[in-house]
Amino acid sequence: MYPRQLNWIVTLVMSIFFGALGVDRFMMGQVGLGLLKLFTLGGFGVWWLIDVILIATRTPFTGVEWVD
Repeated sequence: MYPRQLNWIVTLVMSIFFGALGVDRFMMGQVGLGLLKLFTLGGFGVWWLIDVILIATRTPFTGVEWVD
């Protein structure tokens, strides 16, 4: 299976504004984590902040390839 190619800037912006709703995890193809993040409102803000930092630093996620 090929990695999902995501624009890094679009994903970062979506994570900042809609990350508490799990949109960034849905974009990365991680539906289960996206639902969990949605129901906990971004892990009460902590998970949201961690994901924003991870995406901003272009941390490699399984099945995701960052493109410009």
